[in-house]
Amino acid sequence: MATVKVYSTMTCPYCTMEKDYLKNKGVEYEDILVDQNPQQVQNLYDTCGSMGVPCTHIIRDDGTEERILGFDKTRIDSALGLA
Repeated sequence: MATVKVYSTMTCPYCTMEKDYLKNKGVEYEDILVDQNPQQVQNLYDTCGSMGVPCTHIIRDDGTEERILGFDKTRIDSALGLA
């Protein structure tokens, strides 16, 4: 299974929608709350090239990576092989 990290904030409605979506699809993920962990802000920027959230970083079993800025169901489903 792929490794999934979601950079998010407590107040972002799109972050909440994405995390609910992933839970409903049975996807395990690491939630990195950048507003609660300011030391993670640089990792957010390095990962997605932006300060926007949600930023989803997917590392597949074959080592390929996908970085998705914003809540994009189509790209998430494609990257994780979800139907």
